[in-house]
Amino acid sequence: MLPAPGGDQQRALYVSPPRPRATIVMLPGGAGDVGIGSDGDIAHGNNFVVRSRGLWNAAGFAVLIPDAVDDTNLRGLRSSPHYAARVRDLVAAAHAQATAPVFLLGTSQGSIAAMNGAAHLRDGQIAGVILTESVSRLGGSHETVFDAHPDRVNVPALVVANTDDRCNVAPPEDAGKIAAAMTGAPRVKILTVSGGKQRSSRACGSLSPHGYYGIEQIVIDEIAAWINAAI
Repeated sequence: MLPAPGGDQQRALYVSPPRPRATIVMLPGGAGDVGIGSDGDIAHGNNFVVRSRGLWNAAGFAVLIPDAVDDTNLRGLRSSPHYAARVRDLVAAAHAQATAPVFLLGTSQGSIAAMNGAAHLRDGQIAGVILTESVSRLGGSHETVFDAHPDRVNVPALVVANTDDRCNVAPPEDAGKIAAAMTGAPRVKILTVSGGKQRSSRACGSLSPHGYYGIEQIVIDEIAAWINAAI
C-alpha cells in the first residue's frame, strides 16, 4: 500500500529480479482499475503492462504496477496536475525499492499518464519515458497524450506503434506527431512493430494487436534494448 493525497491508500504491485537493471513504473490503460488484492492477486490482468510483468522480470527489470485508488475510473483524469503528482509518488516509491534508474511506461490511455508524469518530473527522477499504442485522438476519455504537456518532457522518449493496431483513438500513423510534440526531449525514437492476434471483442481491447497480444516478447525485447542503451 502506498499513501495517496487526501489520506487514501493506493495498492501497487512490485515484482523484481534479484538485481534489476532498471525499474519500470507501468501505467495501464482503460479505466486503470487493475484490482490488486491484499494477497497480490490481480482481478483484471489482461492489460499488456500487467500480464507481461514476468517477461519484464526475465529481461532484468523490476516493475511497479499501480492500481486505481478506490476503484476510481481514471478516464479523463490522467492529464491533470493531480495525476501528475500521483505519478511522482509512484516514481518515489520505485526509487525506494531499488537504486536502479526508473522509467515510465504507459500503454493506450496509460500513455497519457506517462506523458504527464514525464512532463512534470525533473532533476533525474526518471531516466526516460516509453509510450505504447498511445491515445492520440479524442474518444470517451476526452483527453489524449497531446493534453499531457508533451513539450515539457525533458528525458529520452520512445514511441511504440503497431502498424496492425486498429484502435480508432490510437492510430499508428500518429506516432510521428507524438514524437514531434516532445520538443524538449533530448532524443525521441519511434519503434514500429507489427502483428498480434485479435481475441478481444473490441479493436482497443487488451487482447488484440493494440495490446500486443501474441507478440509480447518481440515488443519487450525491442523496448528492453532501448532501455539498456539508455542506462
